[in-house]
Amino acid sequence: MLRWMCGHTRKDKIRNEDIRGKVGVAEIEGKMRENRLRWFGHVQRMPTDAPIRRCDYGTEVQGRRGRGRPRKTLEETLRKDLEYLDLTEDMTQDRAQWRSKIHIADPTQ
Repeated sequence: MLRWMCGHTRKDKIRNEDIRGKVGVAEIEGKMRENRLRWFGHVQRMPTDAPIRRCDYGTEVQGRRGRGRPRKTLEETLRKDLEYLDLTEDMTQDRAQWRSKIHIADPTQ
């Protein structure tokens, strides 16, 4: 999509990073991580008796497991996101600090 907006094709051999920098868009992985952690902070700040807080992020499904590698759980993904940004679950209680720590700025801002 960004290539099309810039008028380039794969034949032009321009790196994705260069195109994202030209358009001023952050990488999608970082934005997805930011959105997951923003939701996680929102849930963690809820009262402990809230229905969403009682859910288990790593619930096991009964029955036979399919072939291949086991699927990643939300719990595992959140743990890796927290580890990547060097954050702890306790930091979610201070909303302003949490938002500043998880924000992924666009290159132009």
